[in-house]
Amino acid sequence: MSDKEGMRAAIYARVSTEDQAREGFSIGAQLKRLRSYCLARGWTVTGEYVDEGFSGRSAERPEYKRMMHEKDLWDVLVVLKMDRIHRNGHNFTLMMDFLRSWNKEFNSMQENFDTTTAIGRFVMDTIQRIAQLESEQIGERVKMGMTQKAIEGKGNLGHPAPYGYRYQEGELLLDEGESLVVERIFRMASSLSSLSQICEQLNTSNILAKNGGLWQRATVHGMLMNRIYIGKYAWNGIERDAPDLRIVSDALFEDVQEVMTLRIRSRRKPKRISPKSLFKREAHA
Repeated sequence: MSDKEGMRAAIYARVSTEDQAREGFSIGAQLKRLRSYCLARGWTVTGEYVDEGFSGRSAERPEYKRMMHEKDLWDVLVVLKMDRIHRNGHNFTLMMDFLRSWNKEFNSMQENFDTTTAIGRFVMDTIQRIAQLESEQIGERVKMGMTQKAIEGKGNLGHPAPYGYRYQEGELLLDEGESLVVERIFRMASSLSSLSQICEQLNTSNILAKNGGLWQRATVHGMLMNRIYIGKYAWNGIERDAPDLRIVSDALFEDVQEVMTLRIRSRRKPKRISPKSLFKREAHA
């Protein structure tokens, strides 16, 4: 939408207790300046939204959320300063993505930041590209660090401890009680117990899953496929030996893999109809 008169404006004001004490900038003063600014631009104020006593670092503000919910009532969001709407760069970027997806504009009076103009849209696009670059660079650095930790076998690789283990000072260690349950699960699977039967036995024995709830088939299936239980610690395609983390033998693990593979094949294999049964069906027809 171009810079022109007749736009519908939503004006937003916010002040936290700390801001009030430090700046002495009241809600009333913000609203007065915002109304005058919209009047000078020829914009009609169709909504006023005020969050008093809320931090700008969180988007969980009642009036802010109401304003976004009522987006059909306005064309441009106007604030006195950018930190009135967000003090968190990530949340600000998410807001701008939301506004753009709904063809809404944004205007910050003091910074002269205005997406209703060509230069404002150019500045916004540049800011978002810089933010995206920073985010991608952080992600790359994190991945490099995690890869190095996986190679060296040091520290928490960013996922919760599997059942049978616990973290202590960033190091994965065996949990004696849970490791006994792990071995029991593998032995039940090796003895041809189905996933449902294993879950039923664990739940009726009042053995809780890692999250404190009931056992589910998907949880058991994931455990039976996890090579951590034979002392193989894997992350992002990197696998290292971790003999101190072994719970079950290679033979038991491979036996369970064979049982699970045969089950999958039997489910996929089409049922054959014997000639005798076919003859019986034709006789009854």
